[in-house]
Amino acid sequence: MDLALLRTFVTVHRAGSFTRAAALLGLSQPAVTSQIRTLERQLGRPLFLRRARGVTPTTIGDELAHRAAPHLDALVEIAETELDEESGVRTLHLAGPPEFTSLRALPALTPLIAQGLALRSSFSADTDETLDGLAAGHHDLAVVTARPRGGLLTAVPLCDEEHILVAAPRWAGRLGPGTLRRNGPVVLEQLPVVEVHESLPLVSRYWAAVFDSRPAAAGAVITPDLRAVLECTAAGAGLAVLPRYLCEGALERGEVVALLDPPVPPLRTYFLAARTGTLALPHIARAHEVLLRAAADW
Repeated sequence: MDLALLRTFVTVHRAGSFTRAAALLGLSQPAVTSQIRTLERQLGRPLFLRRARGVTPTTIGDELAHRAAPHLDALVEIAETELDEESGVRTLHLAGPPEFTSLRALPALTPLIAQGLALRSSFSADTDETLDGLAAGHHDLAVVTARPRGGLLTAVPLCDEEHILVAAPRWAGRLGPGTLRRNGPVVLEQLPVVEVHESLPLVSRYWAAVFDSRPAAAGAVITPDLRAVLECTAAGAGLAVLPRYLCEGALERGEVVALLDPPVPPLRTYFLAARTGTLALPHIARAHEVLLRAAADW
């Protein structure tokens, strides 16, 4: 059986779409479709059911993917190992949100450099995009905010991230904790909002958990990096919802203050994901273990 056909098949299975698989493989969609049809003719059975959005594997398709994917991953690993041996190091490819990966995950892994590990990182706040890249073999490990579905990827909880409602002291001085607790949505409309997206994902999640309501304001400053959100908030641009690990130093220095101290603070769980079977590879297993051990203190 042609390994190129199997590689295309596994990529389609992991991506759930001919279009996404074509992008991951650097092929045209007609080429991917043709390869899958060729493989289906060779096997004499359909491997996917075509849907309005993407494809769904048949029972035979699922069985073939689970049997073939680990071997294809192993072949890729052999090729990468040969390249690594030429340079004398093993390379770990890590993906995750830019702030968490920069401030938590990468520093935790740096002791492994002395053991011959090289690190390469990719940043994305889009969990689906990160998991697609992991499934396609672009990453070895990924930090994501949702547990992947299916059997081709595996994940374990890494840590919980506490979210805090913060603002510069001059804004906090105008508000009382009681006012915020009773009239959160009204207060939100009065203060500018600093967020990572127009949909206000962090503020919305906080308001739903603490006030059982939805925010009614629009963002005054929208920037895709939480570090920029923190800097703008400290400069007085408005209120923001930030992870404690990111703003803890600013809180201690008085650059921002927490507007509320809810009995149960909103949390977001991070998961550490890998392709099924790849934790048998020593350098990936070692990095996986180091991250889990470090996360116990996060």
